[in-house]
Amino acid sequence: MTPYLHKVNYYETDKMGITHHSNYIRFMEEARVDFLSQIGFPFDKIEEKGIVSPVIRVEYNYRKTTTFADTISIVVKVEKLTPVKLTLSYELSCNGENCGTGKSEHCFLNLQGRPIIVEKDHSDFFNALKNNM
Repeated sequence: MTPYLHKVNYYETDKMGITHHSNYIRFMEEARVDFLSQIGFPFDKIEEKGIVSPVIRVEYNYRKTTTFADTISIVVKVEKLTPVKLTLSYELSCNGENCGTGKSEHCFLNLQGRPIIVEKDHSDFFNALKNNM
């Protein structure tokens, strides 16, 4: 997988010129959307299949600050996959240094908000995730 690159925008920094802590969760989401596209399942395709995958838990561990115009490289990996849940891990780095790590946990629902067994109902999507563990 190609790492996702995010260049820190000025509006994403605080008065001290440091990337505001809340933005790292957004950067992880951007990287997740990119990861899904790279494995052949962009969000529009997933939604066309009738799948929604809300975040049910998210965490981020800060290691090093970033500032305006820094380019953050984000590597996304499937950490855990079950027929009904997905956990992704994120490694963020800037200038060769680890900026932080994160995780997001997702469940799989249909468009009516009911849980689905993605392994059974959408095996192509499940297998694409599994092949990227």
